[in-house]
Amino acid sequence: MTQADSVSELIASLEAEAERDRDPTDTPDVGIVMGSDSDLDVMMGTDDDAGAYDALTELGFEELTDYDDPPEARFTFETYVVSAHRTPELMYAYAETAADRGVDVIIAGAGGKSADLPNMTASIAYPVPVIGVPVQEKSVDSVIGMPTGAPLVAVDAGKSFNAALSAAQMLAREYDELRERLVEYHDGLQQSVGEVSRDLHELGTPRFRERDR
Repeated sequence: MTQADSVSELIASLEAEAERDRDPTDTPDVGIVMGSDSDLDVMMGTDDDAGAYDALTELGFEELTDYDDPPEARFTFETYVVSAHRTPELMYAYAETAADRGVDVIIAGAGGKSADLPNMTASIAYPVPVIGVPVQEKSVDSVIGMPTGAPLVAVDAGKSFNAALSAAQMLAREYDELRERLVEYHDGLQQSVGEVSRDLHELGTPRFRERDR
């Protein structure tokens, strides 16, 4: 199979899935797209820096990799590489079919000075909300430079974890279960800060710093 054949096959799969009448519980709630697999560390996360994958799985989402055999989890997400410049037809098909395939919100990441994937995805998928992730600092201006009438929300460079939290917040307006998970996550952050503050005070600065080395 050539590269062109693989793109055509993906497009056909997306279009066929859009024509199916699936139960909403079996369709991906969140779509994650990136311009290249070189963006994977930022979009998914690493041992040193959490990403969108980490945020969603921490909230109980599971990744959907087979439409005919979806995970048992109530909330799911899908992941694709979709280049605005190298595979524009695939980008268009992904964005155009997103709503019909059940995707409620898209997280789109791209790098370089011409990081057009989030913008173009937002324009084509409208009114499905799109959260842009500039993979690099030099991508920020390109990602946030959407014209009036074609909105895109965005996070700071590399902050795909926050993008995933924002996606979950959007969904939580409809699903109380997800709202409760978000509240629990936020409570955990507060608890962690409180514990650190207590330990710093009780141990004193030198002992506290030595403990964490």
